[in-house]
Amino acid sequence: MSKFLDKAPVGELVPGADAYGEIAGDIPVVPALKGGETLGYVFLTSDFVSTTGYSGKPIHTLVGIDKDAVLTGVRLVKHSEPIVLIGIPEAKIRAVTEGYAGLDLKKEAAAGGEAHDLDIISGATVTIIVIDDSIVRSALKVARALGLGGLEPEAGATGPKMVVDTSVEEKLDWQTMTGDGSVRRLSLDVGQINAAFADQGDPRAIKRPEKGPETDTYIDLYLALADVPSIGKSLLGEAEYANLMNRLKEGDHAIFVAGRGRYSFKGSGYVRGGIFDRIQLIQDDISVRFRDRQHTRVLKVEASGAPAFTEMDLFVIPADSGFDPADEFRLQLLANRAVGPVDKTFLTFDLGYRLPERFLKPETPARVADAGDAAAAPAAPASLSDDEGARALWQRIWRDRQVDIAVLAGALGVLTLVFFFQKQVTKNERFTFWFRIAFLTFTLVWLGWMENAQLSVVNVLAFFSAVTTDFSWNAFLMDPLVFLLWFAVAASLIFWGRGAYCGWLCPFGALQELTNRIAKVCRVPQFEVPWGLHERLWPIKYMIFLALFGLSLYSLDVAEHYAEVEPFKTAIILKFQRAWPFVAFVVVLLLAGLFIERFYCRYLCPLGAALAIPARLRMFDWLKRYKECGDPCQRCAKECMVQAIHPEGNINPNECLNCLHCQVLYQHDQKCPVCIKKLAKRKRFEKQIGIAKPDAPAPKKAPEPAE
Repeated sequence: MSKFLDKAPVGELVPGADAYGEIAGDIPVVPALKGGETLGYVFLTSDFVSTTGYSGKPIHTLVGIDKDAVLTGVRLVKHSEPIVLIGIPEAKIRAVTEGYAGLDLKKEAAAGGEAHDLDIISGATVTIIVIDDSIVRSALKVARALGLGGLEPEAGATGPKMVVDTSVEEKLDWQTMTGDGSVRRLSLDVGQINAAFADQGDPRAIKRPEKGPETDTYIDLYLALADVPSIGKSLLGEAEYANLMNRLKEGDHAIFVAGRGRYSFKGSGYVRGGIFDRIQLIQDDISVRFRDRQHTRVLKVEASGAPAFTEMDLFVIPADSGFDPADEFRLQLLANRAVGPVDKTFLTFDLGYRLPERFLKPETPARVADAGDAAAAPAAPASLSDDEGARALWQRIWRDRQVDIAVLAGALGVLTLVFFFQKQVTKNERFTFWFRIAFLTFTLVWLGWMENAQLSVVNVLAFFSAVTTDFSWNAFLMDPLVFLLWFAVAASLIFWGRGAYCGWLCPFGALQELTNRIAKVCRVPQFEVPWGLHERLWPIKYMIFLALFGLSLYSLDVAEHYAEVEPFKTAIILKFQRAWPFVAFVVVLLLAGLFIERFYCRYLCPLGAALAIPARLRMFDWLKRYKECGDPCQRCAKECMVQAIHPEGNINPNECLNCLHCQVLYQHDQKCPVCIKKLAKRKRFEKQIGIAKPDAPAPKKAPEPAE
């Protein structure tokens, strides 16, 4: 917390205060002082609740609170949300965040945190919901812990801790499950949703009511704990329940969510962003938002008497979320209504759930080992350290992505074989061309657009920053595909230089080359930059990289902001779902690439520059050349797609993308003058050998008959 206090003057968080006090020993809260007297308190939301959004990284917000349990100031101090960094003005997010000043926590406590209106910005739904949830829930925890405004700490649970009794297995029908609470329901009709938006008071929403009869179903939503044996087997059937349990890791749980009606609880946003922004699970101070990798569709409900649904899905609750299946929780539904071309207004509805008691049992206390019990294991630590927790998290991520890891490892293996056996691969020009097109398509579609495994100069800057501060591999192991790519890049820099990545594994590079290929088919004219100008444009990318590197020494956050000179986030990560200036920038680069092949790679890419510098240490020169290359022959230089070959015939390893086209020409007996001469010489030799062979004897004539 202390590292964020200098980002907000104490007077902005608690008006009238002139200094921060010392952090309390029992709770991470700082007194806000005026002349030594405590006016209020300041805390960081991420110290009390999980506050991760789209990025999967914490959203840090400083909050001021007075002795009457009223928020006095709020400041968003750090986040990594891509939708905020790129698509939504920072000022709009800060304005919403700072608008929580004046929130009365006594009313929130009485209303279960629902006494205020949710001010959501279109396009940043998840981010705003996460910020709202973290501010309210963390503030309530602080107010109760300090006894502010007369609030008291919530009474702890009495009696033995309850756990799910997995020995109970019953075959249940739909009516039984909905009757005993095994399946819970939230139903809203058109009249109710229109009335709810009317009560909200937004005139824009009131003017746009949901059409149709008021009794029509808006949404009929059902919820159940799917990993409880009786419930899961009744809903999914024996086989699908077994499949679910095989997918769940130790400590994971799963919920079944089904819906019908006009409104979808999934929507379509998760397809674009990988996160379901219309639902979240909330339990006490825990909130879980689901991503596409935690989601599985259900094709059929096996319970007899179940109605027909338009959506049926399973969502996995990760073990590290802290979810307790024996405790009460709720599924929060976010309903939206368009109030303009791009603007929407929002409401939330809660579907509460508590597992029926017959599926629970008291937790069996662990046996206390006798002093002489040799088999007694040492007691487990109360909690994992941050380092151990991070290690457990990345290990679970790697286990969950075994298929993706195998696919990338296979692709890297194939590419490695191509480089090692490049002479055999490049013998056939047609095969080499189509293999390259296929591999680049795989790189763009699967590696880039589907898996978002696009390396960035930001990774380089972050690695250097980590090495010079408190280095830990845990942060770099969180994304297995990116880690594997960097491992492959490190190895390839030793053997082949930067071209192995830039020429074959960079999704944006693949996008440039494939669009240029299409342009050539459409007869778009290609321009060759004069060598003198081309040679002087090379250093630009190195200047950009050095500028970003220098900024990172001052502030990594500032360097990350200016790293937007890379179009990767717009074109690959967010698939052009950004504000128009960013999209226009990428379009300009791609348009330039239609006329000058790999324009961005040649002159502007700071990542390429960062890789080219250590690539000077490569140990081998794999690309074969003839002494005639460059003098007099210029064929390879003229056909090099990035003009990486000097007029004198030398290949510049800093600029070469290892496309292997020069190796195709190296053994092409119709394009390479050296090969043509060798072929002509061989034919002359074969002809001479043929002439030197003795003629076959002429057939003997039959004797003429005697006269």
